[in-house]
Amino acid sequence: MFKGMIKNVILKSITLLMLSSFLFGCESEQHHKKTIRLAHGLDIQHPVHLALVFMNEELQRLSDGKMDLVIFPSGQLGSEREILELIQIGSMGMTKVSASSLEAFVPEMKVFSLPYLFDDKEHFWHILSGEIGQQLLDAGTPYRVKGLGYFDAGSRSFYTTGNKVTKPDDLAGLKIRVMNSQSAVDMVNTMGGAATPVSWGELYTALQQGIVEGAENNPPSFFYSKHYEVSKYYLLDEHTSIPDVIIIGTHMWNNLSEQQQQWLSQAMSAATEYQKELWAQSTDMALQKVQEAGVQVLTADKSLFQKSVAPLYKKFEQTKFQPLISAIISNKDKP
Repeated sequence: MFKGMIKNVILKSITLLMLSSFLFGCESEQHHKKTIRLAHGLDIQHPVHLALVFMNEELQRLSDGKMDLVIFPSGQLGSEREILELIQIGSMGMTKVSASSLEAFVPEMKVFSLPYLFDDKEHFWHILSGEIGQQLLDAGTPYRVKGLGYFDAGSRSFYTTGNKVTKPDDLAGLKIRVMNSQSAVDMVNTMGGAATPVSWGELYTALQQGIVEGAENNPPSFFYSKHYEVSKYYLLDEHTSIPDVIIIGTHMWNNLSEQQQQWLSQAMSAATEYQKELWAQSTDMALQKVQEAGVQVLTADKSLFQKSVAPLYKKFEQTKFQPLISAIISNKDKP
C-alpha cells in the first residue's frame, strides 16, 4: 500500500512537471524562438486583450519571428493576484494588472486613487510617459516584477438610479457602491455620500432593489454591465484615473538579450498607443449606447468636487507620498 502511495505521488509530480513545462516554458526549442507566456483575466473582446494581441503581432514583426507572446485570457490561469504570484516565483512571464493591485509592491501606486489628481487625459499621459511614470514602472523590481508600460483603463464617474447628482451636495446621504478599497470609501464619504462596498457581481441587483442608490465606474463598464438599465443618470465627473500596467517578471526580463528587451519595449510602446485608440472608441460607443437607452449623461463642475475632497490631500501631508503628489500636480506641461 505504501509503495502504491509513493508511485501515485511520483506520477502526479511528473504530470504537474509536464503541465508546468507546457504552460510556462519560456523558450521554444524550435529555432530557439523566445516565447513569453502572458496571462490576464479579461475577456477576449476587451480593449486590453485586443491591444495585447496587437503587441504580439508587433513583437513578431520587429523580431522577424524570433520572439512572440502566448496569451492566456479570461482568467484561464488564475486570478490577477494568483498570476502575480506565478510571475514572482518565475512560473509565468507577463500579465496585466491594475495599478491599484500593485500597491502591495509599489506603495507609491496609491496616488492613482487620489481623486482629481490629473487635470485631463493630456496631463495623465504626460505623467505616465515621463520620468515619474518610468520610476513607478521600475519600483517593483525588488519584488521581482518590472513594469513595461501602461494601458488606459479610463476614468471613473458616478451613476445613480433615482437622484440626479451634479454637485457634491447631491451625494449627501446617498448609498454609493464602491470597490472594497479604503481609498474609495474615504473618497465617497468625504464628498458626503455613504460609501457602501458591494461585490461587482451583486451590484446590478443591489441597484435594482435600492440596496445602493448609485455606483461609480468608467463608461464601458457601465454599459457592458447593463447597469444603465437601472440607472437613470451618469455624471461625468471623472474622479479617478487608475491605469492598467503591463508587467514582466524580472527573471524573464533579465534573461532577455539587449536586442530582445528592445523589441519588447518597442512593441509595448506601439501597443500603448493602439490601446488608447481602442479605449477611446469603446468609451464613445458606451456613452452613445446608454444615452440611446434613456440615460441622462451629465457634465460635472469638477472644481466643486475637487474642493470637496481637499481633506484627503491633507492626510498625505508630511508623508513620503507628498513629494510625488506635488510633482504630479505641478508637472502639467503638455508635450
